[in-house]
Amino acid sequence: MIRTLIALVIAAFAFCAQAAVDANKASQAELETVKGIGPGLSGKILDARKAGAFKDWNDLVERVGGIGPGNAAKFSQAGLTVNNAGYGSAAAPAGDKPATGEKPAAAGKPAK
Repeated sequence: MIRTLIALVIAAFAFCAQAAVDANKASQAELETVKGIGPGLSGKILDARKAGAFKDWNDLVERVGGIGPGNAAKFSQAGLTVNNAGYGSAAAPAGDKPATGEKPAAAGKPAK
């Protein structure tokens, strides 16, 4: 019985450690709990946020040096969100590559 209770407490702490950290609300210390974000990058995020909240992931990637699409995906998997959304969870803006990896159809030609 005690072992089960201890296991449940440990599992609860592990679950809390994976809690989402929103780039628009988090403190520097909270941002640094995300794997891959250290003091330098968390400072850049906070500096960029002074100009206004991030609208979405694309806005964060454009405004914060050192965060590109690859890092954005990694940070999202590690628990970072923008407006409570993970990277790639919102509709992709026009001009982005299709999510399925298919080539876009040429203008006036139907897709295969």
